[in-house]
Amino acid sequence: MLEREQGDVAERGYVLIADMLNHLMNGELEAQSAVAAEIVEVGERFGDDDLVALGMMELGHSLVRLGRAPDGLRLIDETMVAVTSGELSPIVAGIVYCNTISFCREVYQLRRVREWTAALTRWCARQPNMVAHKGVCLVHRAEVMTLGGAWDDALVELGKLSEELTRGALNQLARGDTAYREGEVRRLRGDFALAEESYRRASSLGREPQPGHALLRLAQGRREAAAAMIRRVVAETSRGLPRAALLPAHVEIVLAAGDLDAAAGACRELGEIAARQDSDAITAMSWQARGALALAQDDPEAALTASRRAWHAWQQIEAPYDAARSRVLIARACALLGDADSCALELQAALETFTALGARPDVESIAPDKGSRHGLSDREIEVLRLVATGRSNRQIAATLFLSEHTVARHLQNIFTKLGVSSRTAASAFAHDHHLA
Repeated sequence: MLEREQGDVAERGYVLIADMLNHLMNGELEAQSAVAAEIVEVGERFGDDDLVALGMMELGHSLVRLGRAPDGLRLIDETMVAVTSGELSPIVAGIVYCNTISFCREVYQLRRVREWTAALTRWCARQPNMVAHKGVCLVHRAEVMTLGGAWDDALVELGKLSEELTRGALNQLARGDTAYREGEVRRLRGDFALAEESYRRASSLGREPQPGHALLRLAQGRREAAAAMIRRVVAETSRGLPRAALLPAHVEIVLAAGDLDAAAGACRELGEIAARQDSDAITAMSWQARGALALAQDDPEAALTASRRAWHAWQQIEAPYDAARSRVLIARACALLGDADSCALELQAALETFTALGARPDVESIAPDKGSRHGLSDREIEVLRLVATGRSNRQIAATLFLSEHTVARHLQNIFTKLGVSSRTAASAFAHDHHLA
């Protein structure tokens, strides 16, 4: 049809969208960027605001993927100005809203996700007969609520995704995301059976239930299963930005398994991604992973610096749960440095946040029990009893069939939970409280 036209027309720009998406699917980012720029030029020449917005959106996405985050994000922001000001047709506005929010989730531009999800919610409310984006909108809102600590509200929002709202390809995809997000909230609250069910449902709907499912196995004490899961999905995922969602969990799980080399490699990779991306969230994840690794390497000074930077970053993003987890790392570093008072203050602050959120596993991991265990796990009790007999980390490792790194990690956790800073003090506590 275009060949029959005497001159150039705006429709050529729309046909180019197919070429642009083909380049994206094949991973040809430079080619995608070039075609997107051509689409913008055609749209501007013919005064087609919809075409300009579609091309500019994808050009921004490709630039971010190419490591030119500031340039790409500037174009994305310009596109969203056109959407929120009502310059675009409803169909294109919906496409730009959903694609841009989904993309910003992928690259951890969480402030933009929060702002534009609120705008999408208002836009959906003005489209009473629109069903194509409502399911996606609900998932986005639930994610924002989860990040902000409103876990009960997030579950309510996810529950609204009824069969009525699953018409259309976008909403069908949203069903898998909904199940996964439900699993995440359930896991964080300690409802492990319900979390398991949600992750299985997500998988049946075609949504990879990782890294949440692996973290569930870790919370259940099944470290080998957790490690197998996370290693498998990391190996299957291409290097670079797509792995940012997996690497923090990878670090946490392999540290628990005593594999410091794997954790160090994941930390380096996460740091490289953070350096390329203009993302506060990825930066926070990188610092938090470094803090945990430094603790496992018996470097409390480095752990304290990294964990404080993570905490400040999470505070800026308004992510209370992640900020509280950073404070636990800060507490552990303070304990190893002999600063028991600061350790206690950090743990109390974290405990208050975990309690308010309903994060039962985290509460139980740092709060003394009403009985005689003082918050220690079965394995930590075993380690403490052997410490109290005067055995070294090497001897304890041999007795319990663990690595020395794992024993050191258990010992750090014991110091944090008991509010002590030395083996001698831990041994005295064990004897005084009939734990040895």
